[in-house]
Amino acid sequence: MKLVILDRDGVINHDRDDFVKNSMEWVPLPRSLDAIAMLTQAGWHVVVATNQSGLGRGLFDMHALNAMHEKMHHLAHKAGGRIDAVFFCPHKPEAGCACRKPLPGMVLDIAERFGLRPDSLPLVGDSLRDLQAVAAVGGLPILVRTGKGEATLAKGDLPPRTLVFDDLYVAAEYLIRHHAD
Repeated sequence: MKLVILDRDGVINHDRDDFVKNSMEWVPLPRSLDAIAMLTQAGWHVVVATNQSGLGRGLFDMHALNAMHEKMHHLAHKAGGRIDAVFFCPHKPEAGCACRKPLPGMVLDIAERFGLRPDSLPLVGDSLRDLQAVAAVGGLPILVRTGKGEATLAKGDLPPRTLVFDDLYVAAEYLIRHHAD
């Protein structure tokens, strides 16, 4: 089984400094839905892993988060793609939970749920914490320049083996081309 983990804000949709708080603020990035469709049609499973501390901070509730994800699923499907699952951490950074990236809790949960080895998984993200979460279990960190990606790249200190692409579409092309098994 081929499975890729995608961060949400800054990879699939536009990120906001004041958090994406409702479905109206959830706006897909150019070509991101096409990338999900391309992956789906090439036999990949697509799973989203996202920190959503806005829940823990009281900036939005589960109804609003569900509406954002419903919109994401609908638009991915409309583009010809499928998102197999969404994993999220609702905790604030200071909560000390194991599921919040950069800790690998969500990556390990995804691997277990789908019966895969964690070190076989690529994760596409725009922040260092995304890359660190997958690198911690030996998976493949992939940085996109969208969202916070340019700033992350400029800071440096990326995990070993990190691949860098302009956006999710180019990353998806790479995965399909180089992991065709």
